[in-house]
Amino acid sequence: MAAENFWGSIAQQLGGSHVHVKSIIDNPAADPHDYEPTAADGRAVATARYTIVNGIGYDAWADKLLSANPGSDRTELKIGDLVGLRPGGNPHRWYAPADVHKVIEKITADYKKIDPDHAAFYDARKKTYLDTTLAPYSQLVSGIKSTYAGMSVGASESIVTPLAQGLGLKIATPESFLDAISEGTDPTAKDKTAIDQQIKNKKIKIYVYNSQNSTADVRAQVKEAKAAGIPVATVTETLTPAGASFQNWQVRQLKGIQKALARATGNK
Repeated sequence: MAAENFWGSIAQQLGGSHVHVKSIIDNPAADPHDYEPTAADGRAVATARYTIVNGIGYDAWADKLLSANPGSDRTELKIGDLVGLRPGGNPHRWYAPADVHKVIEKITADYKKIDPDHAAFYDARKKTYLDTTLAPYSQLVSGIKSTYAGMSVGASESIVTPLAQGLGLKIATPESFLDAISEGTDPTAKDKTAIDQQIKNKKIKIYVYNSQNSTADVRAQVKEAKAAGIPVATVTETLTPAGASFQNWQVRQLKGIQKALARATGNK
């Protein structure tokens, strides 16, 4: 059982025919922050031999599901614990390339412990996933970093921060604005004015926003950026379209960011 489909997609591909993965959040319209689990979700947790939750305050409902459905032989992976982050840290670790690789290694190791008879199978699946399946993603990450590292970008919320760090980009947007949009609170007038000035004076090369969490303030900034000739790229919170794989989703978004950066720097 994976709380969210971005981790579930990776888990299914690493396990192949030897695992059956159910992702609780698998609808692009669902909000992982305030999801209300169903009775079916509880049954899925109760019968799961392995569970993957994000943690870091992102999916507290998943912790409640686990505690309400104890399983003596269940192995539990909490991403926050794996990467050493507690609630209050940036929870969007599926956008951090280095953390994605840590999760791949950990899931494979856990599969081998749970099902040692097929350890060689899981090692082979991991190798294929890293060397072949995930290769376009890894190549885009390294390519963008080597070409555009150090460039200033604007962002709508903190979901972009781990990705920007992984790509070597500098987010110019005030962190307090990023957090406000991510947490569903009202950003300050001071932050909005600062962003307006960044766009007006072209202090950012591109603007990246989460299209699944496009508030009135974010929509206004997207409009301003386009009017100023600043390329705009989008990301989403969860897999889109529904049924997409982690790597295809990420590659599509990375190509959009790469294209926007190329336009911004004249490398069309």
